[in-house]
Amino acid sequence: MSERLVTIGHVGIGHWGRNVLRNFLSLPGAHVVAACDQAPATLAQVRRQHPSGPALTRRYEDLLEDPGIDCITIATETQHHYRMARAALEAGKHVFVEKPMTQTVAEAEHLVQLAEDAGRHLMVGHLLLYHPAFRYVESLIRDGELGDVHYLYSVRVNLGVIRSHENAFDSLGPHDLSIALAFLNRKPIAVAANGQAYLQKSIEDIVFATVYFEDSRLAHMHTSWLDPHKVRKVTVVGSRKMAVIDDMAAAEKVRIFDKGVTAPSRPYLSFTESLTIRTGDIRIPRIAVVEPLRAECEHFVTCVRTGTKPRTDARNGLAVVRLLEAVRTSLRCGGQRVALDA
Repeated sequence: MSERLVTIGHVGIGHWGRNVLRNFLSLPGAHVVAACDQAPATLAQVRRQHPSGPALTRRYEDLLEDPGIDCITIATETQHHYRMARAALEAGKHVFVEKPMTQTVAEAEHLVQLAEDAGRHLMVGHLLLYHPAFRYVESLIRDGELGDVHYLYSVRVNLGVIRSHENAFDSLGPHDLSIALAFLNRKPIAVAANGQAYLQKSIEDIVFATVYFEDSRLAHMHTSWLDPHKVRKVTVVGSRKMAVIDDMAAAEKVRIFDKGVTAPSRPYLSFTESLTIRTGDIRIPRIAVVEPLRAECEHFVTCVRTGTKPRTDARNGLAVVRLLEAVRTSLRCGGQRVALDA
């Protein structure tokens, strides 16, 4: 497979799926053989935009039954992810599926087992792990520049898109859960969440969730599709420095703050009196402009071609789904802290 194009069948050409399709169509190492969607108007629009492009169909089975297709890329609504990914793996295809991988832990565990038994890649679209700004901060953490990362918090809010099959955290939270798992690099041990449903019964429009990790690490997340501002921001607090990632900033997406608190090096009568606040420079690094989705799609194609394990593989997808399910449990229990399985 190293010398030929990776062939793809794509399903789901909605608001986000059209971006996924656009990127796979543009990759020199990939060839989109066919694309599938239930809406005839959507397929007609694809044909106008790509007159010599992929074959178009409303039957998902056409993609599964085509022996010339190596991979299935799935960008449908979440409730269809498990069924479609399972069918693709059972048909012997590699799979790229948008986040979250599934709606339940049981479904995610089944897909993990299917992918491993079949020897096929199952990669999940945890987009921010391919975002240059987030990768830059991750490199700072890995190199120790921030010191020990104590905690992080994120704000991911806007007005819309309002969904009817999942709450605001299920829709927006997987991004920040994947970042928390990568940046804190500790085992999550518990979750607590509070939220409210204002627009639709039992579907929370706003959720505040906290994930507790080993070694007293913590991640707090605010998600909402009922907010006057569009904010996409993550703050990382380390023992030496702090970093803020603002994905809505046009250019200066990362700022590094040389700020912290210095503990005493010798005993004092009062420990708190000996703490020293340190305020240094603010650094704004130059980060190359790369479309995160293109980088993600390139990674999937490379993994299929070379056999390399995807960074956001099925087990990474399972880890995020496990946290999502715990958040839902906590919401149903009025914010009760929910312990995660050992």
